[in-house]
Amino acid sequence: MTISPTFSRRTAWPVALASGLWLAGCAQTPPYERPGMDIPAAYKEQAAALAQGIWKPAQPQAAPTLPPTWWTVYGDAVLDRLQQQADANSPTLAQSAARLRAAQAAVASSSAAALPTVGANASSSRARSGTQLADGSSTARISTSHSLGLSASWELDLWGRVSAGVSAAQASAQASADDLAAARLSLQAAVAQTYFSLRTAEAQATLLAETLKAYNKSWELTRNRQAAGVASSADVAQAEVQYKTTQVQLLEAQTTRSQLEHALAALLGQAPAAFALEATAALPAPADVPQALPSDLLQRRPDIAAAERRVAAANAQIGVARAAYFPALTLSAAGGYRGSPLSDLFSAPNLFWSLGPALAASIFDGGARSAAVETARANHAQVTAAYRQTVLTALQEVEDNLTAAAALAQEEQLQREATAAAQRALDVVENQYRAGTVGYLNVLSAQTTVLSSQRSLIDVKSRRLSAVNALLKNVAGRWEALPTP
Repeated sequence: MTISPTFSRRTAWPVALASGLWLAGCAQTPPYERPGMDIPAAYKEQAAALAQGIWKPAQPQAAPTLPPTWWTVYGDAVLDRLQQQADANSPTLAQSAARLRAAQAAVASSSAAALPTVGANASSSRARSGTQLADGSSTARISTSHSLGLSASWELDLWGRVSAGVSAAQASAQASADDLAAARLSLQAAVAQTYFSLRTAEAQATLLAETLKAYNKSWELTRNRQAAGVASSADVAQAEVQYKTTQVQLLEAQTTRSQLEHALAALLGQAPAAFALEATAALPAPADVPQALPSDLLQRRPDIAAAERRVAAANAQIGVARAAYFPALTLSAAGGYRGSPLSDLFSAPNLFWSLGPALAASIFDGGARSAAVETARANHAQVTAAYRQTVLTALQEVEDNLTAAAALAQEEQLQREATAAAQRALDVVENQYRAGTVGYLNVLSAQTTVLSSQRSLIDVKSRRLSAVNALLKNVAGRWEALPTP
């Protein structure tokens, strides 16, 4: 239903203005309250952790700023170069950046609805009309008409529909900016992790290649001892099995290294055929984890900030849906010249204008508006729950990697000691074998133990690096606490 009341020129604008002022305070968007964030003062797996935690208002940083080069804590120049290439060429980041531009354009589009719309029109027509006379004859008349005018309209945002839409678009754009930051952080962590895994495979391959040389000498020694009649053919066969088995393990390590190089190329936005990385077999040292991490580090995480902004956008959408219950008041004006001939178009008799408000409201919609409001409220409840789940998942990730980093640091030290002990045992057994006091099975067992222990040490180093790298990602790239507001 559209109601177009007739006002005099003297009363139309004052009445409209008074109505706008009276209704301006009737915005339908609920006051936004940041969702609670259930975090303790510190983490469970650290000595300084506190046992109590409550849902408190979240204060995630707006557009969290990530440390630009957080991975430099590893002190690896090759990793630094790879991170720069990934940031410049990653298709994943390009997708997130494009989504951000689209969200920013949506903000501009929503903001435009709060401004007046102005249009211009010009037309010219020539028409022929005829009249049938009583005597059967007809007359014809040809007329020409010209028109030139301007029009303007402006919907007053009495119920906050437009402003709520702008707020929702702005919050969505902020969420997209946080998504881009989260994608960049995930990419950086993935590049680092893939690089560490590649160096691990190289280290395993280097170890196996060196072990093969030692096993080949043992195999040769066993053959010589067989020729001298002091070793059996079974000893020779066991030495051969050990050598061939280690060859298989070397091939597997080399294959793994090649596949990881391909994966790294994809992360950098390059075809695998165009990417090659020189082998070094050197694993960087993991960063030292502080004795205590404040749990409010999570508020710097871009995925948590994005989830909170989506709650704000959903809250604003409730206001958009509720505003549909109320009429829309539009102020419109038009003016120009219309007439013929063209030479007299701009004369006073040809001037026309119109001015006035229009009030439009829906009387019956079959429950569509109430359903839209309920949908908006349900979506708000959904994204609020998703936000809290994001926080809980983040807490779990940090606790898991704190546990892993601490345990793996101890495991690495114990594994070093075990490897040294295994090497000492091998040296003793090899001397005994040369002296003929033990059989080759003792040598074979000791060699296998040393290789297994050495490979385990490399694996522990790699897993410790992975845990620290994941922990750095979990706390958005740095250990420092947030500054006090």
